[in-house]
Order: sequence, then structure tokens, then C-alpha cells
Amino acid sequence: MIAFRPIQADAASLARYRALFEACFPGTDKFTPAYLQWLYADNPDGQALGFDAWDGETLAAHYVCIPARARIEGTEVSVLLSLNTATHPNYQGQGLFTRLAAMTYEAGAAAGFDCVYGVANANSTPGFVRKLGFQLVRPLEARVGIGRINPIADSAPLSFARQWSGASLAWRCGNPGQPVRARRHGARWGFDAAALGLARAYDELTLALDGASPLPSAGAWAPLRLYLGLRPDSAGTPAGYVSIPQRLRPSPLNLIYRSLSGRVPQLDAARIHFSFLDFDAY
Repeated sequence: MIAFRPIQADAASLARYRALFEACFPGTDKFTPAYLQWLYADNPDGQALGFDAWDGETLAAHYVCIPARARIEGTEVSVLLSLNTATHPNYQGQGLFTRLAAMTYEAGAAAGFDCVYGVANANSTPGFVRKLGFQLVRPLEARVGIGRINPIADSAPLSFARQWSGASLAWRCGNPGQPVRARRHGARWGFDAAALGLARAYDELTLALDGASPLPSAGAWAPLRLYLGLRPDSAGTPAGYVSIPQRLRPSPLNLIYRSLSGRVPQLDAARIHFSFLDFDAY
């Protein structure tokens, strides 16, 4: 009989999650003990929230979200970012992921989280939309180019934008498996991370940081850059960046959203600011 329990972030539990990920995704080297500790336990916005499905002593399935802060229709709120999901090959097709997700969102709403958002590929998006009630907000823009990213006007009223503190941004840049480099340009910060071949993921944010902040990275930065995200329609596309044809992209990525509080039932796709920092691709 399957039993459902909240996730844990102690070393023994993280080791079990790693074993499940390796069984579900053979050949991946992403889910190291250091990475899982960083993601599940060290986030300054709070520990990971989610549920496990157990068949006796066997971990059958696992789903987790991590806390974050975002400004949604003018109000800064606590949100959840949907991340890791895995169902052991012996237990697939039993609806375990849907059960775990529903329990996670119920717990998130009870804990005061305003919404859950995520980035889903073409295969997983229909399940999130049809079975779990998510809004497919918009496919992410994928562009390559050179140079800096032009800023978004402060007066632009945004439907969704992540809010980064100095501590949370320093944590994000400290991913042990995929560190993010930072460089300051006055009130603007540029960020880059390894991505596709010679092109590194890149974006810029205007930040007034409190307390800790990412350390500026020395050395030369790659001239070829990948922009993966969304900008409000009023801001236009990044100057000097061209769209990657769909046939050359590994998989289209979609921003998805579900309200947990009922405060903002749907986002306005034309007023989103979203960068590679706001999810876990790079």
C-alpha cells in the first residue's frame, strides 16, 4: 500500500532522492549530494516543500517545490517554484505524480504561498495544464546575440517578476554544479552561466541589493550569449539578439502558473519579466 509523507532534507533522505533520480534518469550527474543540499536545505527563502510516495521501504515517487519571492500584479508575495519530480520505473502509470503535486499545492496554500510557477517542456506541459489546473502563460523566448541586455523601464507594470534579495541571489549564483557568474554595471548586474556550447546563458537585472550580494566575477566573458526568458511586450526584444529557430531548440520551454490563493487567477502574458535565473535550466 502506498503511503504519502512530506519530503525531508537530512543527508539520508537526500541520498535516497539521489538514488531515485539516478534510477529515473540514467546517466545524469546533476543530482549530487552538494547540489541537493544546496537546493533543498540552503535556500534563504526557505526549505523545499513537497511529498514522497513510499511502498514499504521503497521510495516510489518524489515531487518538490522550492520557496521564492515574486511581485505579482504589484504585490510582493511568497511563491513556489515547481522543480524536481521523479517516479521509479516500477511505479509509473499509477498517477503518483498527480497525487504528490496536489498534496504539495494544498500544503503550500496552507503555508501562505500565493502561487506556484514553473517551466515545463513540451511533453510535461499538457499534464500540468489538464490535470493540475495550470495556466500555460507563454513559451520562453530563446535568442542568441552579443552585448548587453537593454533594461526594462521602471514604470512598466508587471504581472510577474521574481524579487531577489542579496542573500537569495548569492545563493542562486552558488549552485555547486552550475555556478552563475555576476558582473556589476552600476545599478545593473549581468549574470551568465554555462549553457549551449560556446553560448552562455545571459541576462541583466536592475537591483538594489540588501546585505549579501553575488561577488563580481573576474576574467573575460564569452561574447556569444543565450537569452532565455520573457520580457513585457512594451519593452521589445533584446537589441542585438536573434531568435533561435524552433527546429534547432532542444525542446520548447513554457512558463506555467497556478494560483494557490485565488488572488491572481491568471497572469497577463504580455507583462512578464522572467530570466534564466528564475528557474533551474542553467
